[in-house]
Amino acid sequence: MTGLTFLLVAMLLLILVAAELFTDALEHLGEKLAISEGVTGSLFAAVGTALPETFVPLLAIFAGTSDAHVNQEIGVGAILGAPLMLSTLTMGLLGLTAFGRRGISGRIQPESTGVKRDLNFFLFAFTVAAAAMWVPTELKIVRAVLSVFLICTYVVYVGMTLRASGKLVSGGHGTRARRPMVLARLGLSTTWATILIQLIGATLLLLIGAKEFIVGVNGVAERLGISALLLSLLVVPIATELPEKVNSILWIRKDRDTLAVGNITGAMVFQGTLLPAMGILLTPWQPRIEVLGGAGITLVAAFWLRLNVRKGGLPVAALVVNVALYASYLWLTLA
Repeated sequence: MTGLTFLLVAMLLLILVAAELFTDALEHLGEKLAISEGVTGSLFAAVGTALPETFVPLLAIFAGTSDAHVNQEIGVGAILGAPLMLSTLTMGLLGLTAFGRRGISGRIQPESTGVKRDLNFFLFAFTVAAAAMWVPTELKIVRAVLSVFLICTYVVYVGMTLRASGKLVSGGHGTRARRPMVLARLGLSTTWATILIQLIGATLLLLIGAKEFIVGVNGVAERLGISALLLSLLVVPIATELPEKVNSILWIRKDRDTLAVGNITGAMVFQGTLLPAMGILLTPWQPRIEVLGGAGITLVAAFWLRLNVRKGGLPVAALVVNVALYASYLWLTLA
């Protein structure tokens, strides 16, 4: 276990460094493009940091073990575990970070229209994805139509988010970098080239860190005798969601609430549309108790967030419920 522990700590540190480089470069990219913080957080940051959890189910299904059933379990668990983790524990960590700076009566105050749009799209798409579990595997055409529908839903979401950007920028919600980029502090000019170099480099480090962290987590899970489905539902998302967690925590600490929350809710939309589209097409996608429990709690957590998003901000105290929902899922699956 000593070697695995060292690997986990080393990869966690790599992810922390990479996340700092990533958020730093992304702020400068958003400023260069003159786009809103909502677009920067909900689209650019969300998609960039969602790469690890996108690769896990694909690798599991197409290049996993020799046991196709195990591969499918890992794929389904990874697809459903990602939005479960984001909507519950990750939002709870965001609340804990805000609590340390703003107190229990404080609020996280993102630009509300973008967060509401994210959560509305997620609730709609993820409900469709959950309902698809009752479509028999023999009805391939119906499953294909549902998969394409979810992909089209994400395309519509991207279009609406981009269209809202101009009005938000003119209203004072444009992306603004508050300090020189890391490469600029090392003596280089802040240009398109240096922004992209730092952004691509940070993304590669995030992917490497998340991939190797997953290796370590898998090793620990095997030592503890955890099943493939539970591993992918509960353990793997802790690693794959680290970029989102760290990025959002860094932004909350800098009082960049729109970027922090948009990074999470935008990733939820990505993971509630494109990832289930893969699951519906490539796996049995059936209503097992662990799967239904995870999907149900995810929808409850997202609905709770939507209820609490107001112009005055998201109450820090309300996010305790999201942590409790994650704890209830642990009790449901491990009891």
